[in-house]
Amino acid sequence: MDFQLSDDQRAIAEMAGSLFGDLCSDDRLRAFTSSGERWMPDLWAKCVETGLHALAIPEAAGGSGLGMTELMLVLEAQGRGLGMVPLGRHQLAAATLDRFGAAAHQPLVEQAATGEALLSLALDGLAGSTGVALEARPEGDGFALHGRVPALPLGMESAAALVPATTPDGLRLVLLRLDAEGLDKLPGVLTHGEGVAELHCRGVLLGAADVLPAAALAWLEPRAIAALAALQLGVSAEQVRRTVAYVSERVQFERPIGSFQAVQMSLADAHMDIEALRSTLWQLVYRLDADLPAGPEALATRYLACETGHRVGHRAQHVHGGIGVDLTYPIHRYLYWSRALGLALGGSAATLERLGDWLADNDTLGWKYDLAEHPTL
Repeated sequence: MDFQLSDDQRAIAEMAGSLFGDLCSDDRLRAFTSSGERWMPDLWAKCVETGLHALAIPEAAGGSGLGMTELMLVLEAQGRGLGMVPLGRHQLAAATLDRFGAAAHQPLVEQAATGEALLSLALDGLAGSTGVALEARPEGDGFALHGRVPALPLGMESAAALVPATTPDGLRLVLLRLDAEGLDKLPGVLTHGEGVAELHCRGVLLGAADVLPAAALAWLEPRAIAALAALQLGVSAEQVRRTVAYVSERVQFERPIGSFQAVQMSLADAHMDIEALRSTLWQLVYRLDADLPAGPEALATRYLACETGHRVGHRAQHVHGGIGVDLTYPIHRYLYWSRALGLALGGSAATLERLGDWLADNDTLGWKYDLAEHPTL
């Protein structure tokens, strides 16, 4: 079995690494932080120019029609560079809408593929303790949307978003156009600097087709988990790389602190956390691209992404000492990002609860990767 990347995949990874490396230097990130901007439209323009914004959008809609493997490579590079652009959310929202939406939604998908329209999504409520705070009530031939979305990423800049809402038939993804009548938006900013909007819906009218079938949410959630985990992988890997470079130069007691056994052991643990996340994420994206069931794999990846972000961030800050909390030094940005991604993933406790529920219902052989393919075992 060949586990190597194809030539095309390597080229995509190299292009993404070069793009984010050039446009997300420490000086550029420092200037971005000082500017008050809540995302990077110049970087987004480059992503559109190179086609990175539409890798996972189907070819028929104007995208590249590639899979989660290619998207994961780009998002890992984005995480290393801390590029404030919505590559994962934009593409996954468009791909979901293309796959499960109606003909009336196709122009929006095509605008997303060309970069004319920005799409967002927010699935935080699926893992949050307060649950989903949006309700779609039947009204006439469609629905009326009531409730709120606490923090939609780039909600002020996006044209539309996919968000979960409760319906008489259970949880469903709904397409919410962000200029709809009856929608109030309150701008805000997350701790790592990304702009969000709190949405308040007061009877926003939706067409029947704007409430997507149940399969849409089941298809999107593991892919959204993979996208966030790929970002977390990139953030944590770069965090460790920078920390290793720092402890190799920082001298204490006339020796580089990287020569101290305690520091070496701490960073070795961080490296193992990252590689555990990497292998689990690869397993998930392989199964998604192969159209294999991936429910428990997605939950395991979500858990490890939360834990890796927390543990790597803690160790990096610890060995940096006081300079780790100095906002003029770049390492703090990686901690902010890892914490924000952990919140978007819902945290490890909620994920373990869901994984425990799955294990309780699938205990024939315990948790086994091939159980879903061999239900008769």
